[in-house]
Amino acid sequence: MSPYLGSCLCGAVALEVEGGITSIIHCHCSKCRKASGTAFATNGFVQRSGFRITQGEAGIRRFESSPGRYRHFCGQCGSPLYSENSADPGRVRLRLGVLDSDISERPMSHNFVTSKACWEDLDAQLPRYEAYEPGR
Repeated sequence: MSPYLGSCLCGAVALEVEGGITSIIHCHCSKCRKASGTAFATNGFVQRSGFRITQGEAGIRRFESSPGRYRHFCGQCGSPLYSENSADPGRVRLRLGVLDSDISERPMSHNFVTSKACWEDLDAQLPRYEAYEPGR
């Protein structure tokens, strides 16, 4: 299996993941919504031993969102990258939106749905477009 490759929006930070991604979820908690600026964040765990920053490590900033839990992001463009929990040092929680590679694993659940954004309809059958919506 080839490593998964990822990068931030501006390309200053690059990373790679050797091994699989486990426990992929769509998290609707208020912290993930605020950190991502979206309705939810899609996260998955990777083994720290298989996680490597390949470019721009000095430009990564971190924020302690709760005691012992750190969210890492690009200091240049602000892209959320991964988080760490001091109680679980063997794993890193990766923001899957940073991946440039296709992955074979799939999300297993929507979590913290009682705190989801009021406008998020998990079962919506909205139209889908390959580019911008008509009229834009």
